Amino acid sequence: MGRFQWVAAAIVVAVVFSFGCGQKDAATNVSPSTGATSAPPPAAPAGTDARPTIICFGDSLTAGLGLDPGQSFPDLLQSDLDRHGYHYRVVNLGESGDTTQDGLSRLPMALAEKPVIVVLELGANDGLRGQPVESSHGNLEQIIEAFQKSGTQILLAGITLPPNYGPDYIKRFDAMYVDLATKYKLIRIPFLLEGVAGHPDLMQRDGLHPNARGAAIVEATVFRTLLKFLHK
Repeated sequence: MGRFQWVAAAIVVAVVFSFGCGQKDAATNVSPSTGATSAPPPAAPAGTDARPTIICFGDSLTAGLGLDPGQSFPDLLQSDLDRHGYHYRVVNLGESGDTTQDGLSRLPMALAEKPVIVVLELGANDGLRGQPVESSHGNLEQIIEAFQKSGTQILLAGITLPPNYGPDYIKRFDAMYVDLATKYKLIRIPFLLEGVAGHPDLMQRDGLHPNARGAAIVEATVFRTLLKFLHK
């Protein structure tokens, strides 16, 4: 099973999330982008942990909704970086239920971490709520521009929506991520849940969030893509 089987299975859950008790999310889908060369990370100021910081900035897929402590993909990413000799500090700034507007409001906190890299995973909840694409696009632009102005490199992950949201809305929503990655020359993950979505043994019962085994596959996808940015 793949992306489209997962989308079909998620339709009912997505509707419940978008109109229900505030737990709203979807999986991430973005198109490949050309790679970009990167300069070595700048030295961090002296402190308790002087390693350059990688921020994972997103919603429940980043936060690790439904997982035990240590099982989210940012937690696994830290272990993978350590194991491969990359000296970075990973900060999980995922917040379940966040929209792009919520992410924008949390931006000062993220910038205060002085990240050299950010894994940006926002927009699912905007789509599930049927919010105007123009609004989501504008929020993401502000987030991207702020990170880039601070010298942070960005790995962008978009989303896909269940087909009951209508082909026109989905087309414009998906195009938003293509446009942002092109305009700001960002590296994109083709599909964050590649190899996980549509596999019941790798997903939680809600059909939208990976379980512990699935999160490990998600982390491997992120780690492989981050190698374009990393320096030992």
